Amino acid sequence: MPPSDSLVVALPHGRAYPLHFRPVTELPALLEEASLAPGPCLLVTDENVGPHYAPPLCASMDAAGWEPTVLTFPAGESTKSLDALTRLYDKALALGLSRQTPVLALGGGVIGDLAGFAAATLLRGLPLIQIPTSLIAQADSAIGGKTGINHTAGKNLIGAFHQPCLVLIDTATLSTLSERDYTSGLAEVVKAALIADAEFAEWLVASWDAILGGDTDTVHTLVRRAVSIKAEIVAADEREAGQRMLLNFGHTFGHAIERVTGYGTFTHGEAVAVGMRAALHLSASVATGSIWTGPLPKPFARAEALVAHLPAFGSLEAVDAGTLTTAMRTDKKRGAAGLRFVVLTDLGHATVVDSLPEQMITAAWRHVGARSTPA
Repeated sequence: MPPSDSLVVALPHGRAYPLHFRPVTELPALLEEASLAPGPCLLVTDENVGPHYAPPLCASMDAAGWEPTVLTFPAGESTKSLDALTRLYDKALALGLSRQTPVLALGGGVIGDLAGFAAATLLRGLPLIQIPTSLIAQADSAIGGKTGINHTAGKNLIGAFHQPCLVLIDTATLSTLSERDYTSGLAEVVKAALIADAEFAEWLVASWDAILGGDTDTVHTLVRRAVSIKAEIVAADEREAGQRMLLNFGHTFGHAIERVTGYGTFTHGEAVAVGMRAALHLSASVATGSIWTGPLPKPFARAEALVAHLPAFGSLEAVDAGTLTTAMRTDKKRGAAGLRFVVLTDLGHATVVDSLPEQMITAAWRHVGARSTPA
């Protein structure tokens, strides 16, 4: 990929950071461009990603005068915990770090969130470098500065906004993902298209075979277009006060699915995919002002047809809709008027609504297979 293949996230007050589409081994040169001088750094990764990419990255860092210390965590959502964060704090503080010590997050969304929150809170803020290696992280979570860990009361309830100094996206790292992790990551790409770019949504449908086949150029185009949408929205609304809420399309439903079924039963992307189908049913109900029955009308049917391209793993047949709705009430995105939902108004256009009748929400859960009453 050429050196010019970069984007910029422009933030208020003249702040900005680059998104580079380059091999991971080119990080030292990018750190120099970002005015970060060689010295100690903390490389946070997991047991799946580390063996593939930490050795070549560390070799390139060593050659450039950096002194990386690698901290490896188990892969999976359980690592977004207070215990893992404490372990990270202990390791970082033992380095004798300063406020110039960068934290490198090499991995998927879990590692990016954990390492990012540590960087946000150690010494009241360390430089953060996001090196996402999963599709879900490259297309979404590594961009925008959201960091955090989970709590037993809900997902991502403890966290902070902490923007990275730079994001290094190497789409070649996607080749080592499992099929399930790769297709799960496509949910965030589909989400971006549905809320912001109808033309991109049509391109996804037309390119789906090449996408599933991992065609290099197609995948690079897919990630870059999704990243462009995320960067534009973050630039317009850094702290999720307005437009950035649209990125939560399908997530209020999805997070409830993860919590009720147990983290790991559905991957995050799978839960979001089901959540988007529920949100599309809710979109039809909101558009008509009554609980929608029957097949979804256009454009929601077109949107659901795209979501249906995502492979399905797991079922909600054994889960009660009321239990799922109750789980939503701990969602951090609820407002003073209650639960807030992102709904489509057209393909590529979305809005935020609240104060919806619970019957509409229950009908949306039924649309994706949840039971209406407890067994």
